[in-house]
Amino acid sequence: MSLQQILEEKVKKAVSDLYQIELPSVEFQPTRKDFEGDVTVVIFPMLRFVKGNPVQIGTQIGEFLQENVEEIAKFNVVKGFLNLVVADNYYLNFFNSILSTANYGYAEPNSKHAVMVEYSSPNTNKPLHLGHIRNNLLGYSVSEILKASGHKVYKTQIINDRGIHICKSMLAWQKFGKGETPETSGLKSDHLVGKYYVAFDQAYKKEIETLVAEGMDKAQAEKEAPILLEAQEMLRKWEAGDEEVVALWTMMNGWVYEGFDTTYQNLGVDFDKLYYESNTYLLGRDVVKDGLNKGVFFKKEDGSVWIDLTDEGLDEKIVLRSDGTAVYMTQDIGTAIQRVTDFPDINGMVYTVGNEQDYHFKVLFLILKKLGYPWAEKLYHLSYGMVDLPSGKMKSREGTVVDADDLIASMEETAAEISKELGKLEGYSEEEKQNLFRIIGLGALKYFILKVDPKKRILFNPEESVDFQGNTGPFIQYTYARIQSILRKSNLDAKDFSTALEVTLDLHEKEKELLKQVQLFPETVQLAAENYSPALVANYVYDLVKEFNSFYQQVTILGETDAEKKRFRVLLSQKVGEVIQSAFRLLGVDVPERM
Repeated sequence: MSLQQILEEKVKKAVSDLYQIELPSVEFQPTRKDFEGDVTVVIFPMLRFVKGNPVQIGTQIGEFLQENVEEIAKFNVVKGFLNLVVADNYYLNFFNSILSTANYGYAEPNSKHAVMVEYSSPNTNKPLHLGHIRNNLLGYSVSEILKASGHKVYKTQIINDRGIHICKSMLAWQKFGKGETPETSGLKSDHLVGKYYVAFDQAYKKEIETLVAEGMDKAQAEKEAPILLEAQEMLRKWEAGDEEVVALWTMMNGWVYEGFDTTYQNLGVDFDKLYYESNTYLLGRDVVKDGLNKGVFFKKEDGSVWIDLTDEGLDEKIVLRSDGTAVYMTQDIGTAIQRVTDFPDINGMVYTVGNEQDYHFKVLFLILKKLGYPWAEKLYHLSYGMVDLPSGKMKSREGTVVDADDLIASMEETAAEISKELGKLEGYSEEEKQNLFRIIGLGALKYFILKVDPKKRILFNPEESVDFQGNTGPFIQYTYARIQSILRKSNLDAKDFSTALEVTLDLHEKEKELLKQVQLFPETVQLAAENYSPALVANYVYDLVKEFNSFYQQVTILGETDAEKKRFRVLLSQKVGEVIQSAFRLLGVDVPERM
C-alpha cells in the first residue's frame, strides 16, 4: 500500500472518529517549497461535509495522524492546508525495499492484455525522412513503455509497397537508369530508388511545361503527360500480374527494404511482424459485403457502398467504389481484422500516424465498432505533429527531403564537434570516441523529439539538442556518467551494495527530495502508458537528474566520514543511475559509462 493510500485511509478514519462523518475522498498535493512538509492534505473540500474552522479541523486531523500513523513525524497547518512531515524511516524502508530490485518501476511482464503498436509504415519509393524519425521514435518508445507497464506488445508496420508512387520510381529507373544498381552506383539502396522518384517528378514537370507551351490547359496537361500515363499503365500491368513489371517491382522493393533495415538498425528500432500493402489491399471487401447485409453500410445507385456517420457528427464515407474496388479505408478495416486473426490475444491497437490522418482514424474506429468487434473499443490513434528544421519544411518530390540517414550522421558529427570543444575526450581510443559520439548524437535526437508532447509540432534544432546543459539528452547522459564515476571511486564491495541500510539514519533534506523523486518512477511509467506519452518519461527523468545534481552539489558523498552515511549516498546514487538507465531505455536512448 502506498503512503498516500495509507494516509487516505487514516484521514477518513480521523474524520469518522472525530466528527462521525464518512468522507468520500481526500485531496492531496505536494507541500509547497516555502512550508515544512512532504505531503499536504487539502482541508477545504472537507468543509462540505465537516462544519467548522479549517485550521482547527486540520490541527485535529494532524494530531490524529501523528499519533496513529508511524510514517508521520510531525505536522503544521497553514490556513486550510495540513502539511505532513514524513518520518525518515519511511523513506529508508522504501529504499531498502527497492535496493536489490531489478527493473525497479517496471510492472510484471505480460500482466496486462496484449497490444499491437503500428509505426513507421513507409512508402517504398524513397528513403525514410525526418517525419519518419518522429514516427519511429514515438512508436518504438510507446511500445517499450506499454511493455514496462505490464502489457504484452507486438510491434508492427504496414509497408506501402504498391500504388502509382512506386510505379513512378520504377518507370524512371527503366527510362533513365541504364541498369544502375546500388553496387554500381555506390548509393545506399533506398537512396537509389529515391533518386528515380525525384527523376520522375523532374521529367513529369518538363512534359507538363511542353504541353502547356503547345496550348494545352495546365490541369489537362497534368493528367495527360505521357510519363504519367505510362506509370498508370505500369500499375495496371502490376495489378494484372505482368511478369516483367512484377520482377522490376520485386527487385527495386528489395533494394528499399535493405536500405530501410540499415536505417532502422542505426536508429535502434525493431519490429515483430511486417505487413505489406501488396498482400493486404484486397482485404476488407468481404467484410464490407457482410456489413452491407447487416445494415451497417448502404449502397448508392451507382453501386458504390457507403457508411453514414452523420449521427456521430462525421459524414458519409465510401468503403467500396462502384466497380467493387477497395479504398484505403476498406484495406484498413481488413488489415485490423487480419491482425487479430494472426494474433488472437490482441485486445487493443495503437496506430502511430501523423495528425493529418485524424479524421481517417475516427472513421475507421467507428466502423469497426459498428461491425461489432469488441477489441475496437481499445483502438488508439497516436497522432503527432510535423517536425521542422530551422531551414524549413521538407518537400520530398523536389529532392530536398531531410533524409533520416543524413540527419543521424549529422547528429553524430555535431556531438563530436561539441565534445571536442568541451574537452571531454581525454583517454579515449578512436573507436571509443566514435561510439560515444553515436550515443550522444542519437540520444540528443531522440530525447529532443520525445520530450515534446506528441500532438505538438516540433522545430528541431540539432545544435540546441546536443547542448550539455538544460533539458537535453546529453545533459542527462552526462549525469549518468558522473554517477558511474562515483561508483567506481567509492571503494565499496559487493556486500556493501546488497546489504540493507540502517533505518536509524538521519536524512538530509536533499536525500529525502531525491528519494521522493525515485518513488515517482513506477507511477510515471503507468501514466505514460495510459497516455501513450513518452514525454512524461522524458520530463520525469530530467526532473530526477536536476534533483540528483542539487543533491550532488549540496551533500558530501565520497568525502563523508560516517561509513553508513557514505554507503547510503553511494547506493542512492547507484539507484538513481539505474532509474535514469531504465527511463532512457523506454525512450530508446543509450547511456555512456563515462563521458
